[in-house]
Amino acid sequence: MTDHIQTELSGGVLTVTLARPEKKNAITQAMYAALSDAVERARTDDAVRVLLFRSEGDSFSAGNDIADFIALGSQGQQPTDMSVFRFLKALAEFDKPAVAAVRGRAVGIGLTLLLHCDMVVVAEDALLSVPFINLALAPEAASSMLLPAAIGHHRAFEMFALGEPIDGRTAVAWGLANRAVPADGVEAAAADLAGKLAARAPNSIRKTKRLMRDAEALWALMQREGEAFGSQMSSPEAMEAFMAFSQKRAPDFSKAG
Repeated sequence: MTDHIQTELSGGVLTVTLARPEKKNAITQAMYAALSDAVERARTDDAVRVLLFRSEGDSFSAGNDIADFIALGSQGQQPTDMSVFRFLKALAEFDKPAVAAVRGRAVGIGLTLLLHCDMVVVAEDALLSVPFINLALAPEAASSMLLPAAIGHHRAFEMFALGEPIDGRTAVAWGLANRAVPADGVEAAAADLAGKLAARAPNSIRKTKRLMRDAEALWALMQREGEAFGSQMSSPEAMEAFMAFSQKRAPDFSKAG
């Protein structure tokens, strides 16, 4: 367990807080394990009707903790053996409503997590990005299917390939979020939606979500993505990207091929 993931159950809503603000809520494997516990609890505990993701500090999440990720990769550990994959499987199987409150940056898994939420409230000035290719990696969390399904192939490919962020207003216009509000209103708006969902007929809403999502297909795709992600993790391209990240410079892929 880690203090960087906090949970609180109230009124049928299990609130899960990313609580590592000093690192922009970058997610470590220990945090993924705690997130997995929270999602699995939410799915099996009848007292939980809605799952709400939120964060402390000025960012929702900076994505994977790169240093943590590089350390595991250097030990030869494959993504499918990491705690992150337990979390992804839990997301694929989760059949209750999930809500997210997003302020500041939502990078990588910080964005792809939102694709597994049913209602998303973003700050108007939030910045959402999926810079996997900037790190010479590949999409995860079934985002290679879910992101194009949400915003269309051309927009999704641009987000993946260029890694450039979109703001909260654009996220709503493109179909990635339900509401864009001033940053100081995000928490209240998300809590209000979560409360409304918790008051709905629980079995009806659960069956509705199951009909809208194919959990087995999502998990199968996540595993294929994991194979691509794993092969890239040990590639010369990724080594250059990770080195450039640690040295705070642009990567040089001119010799890659």
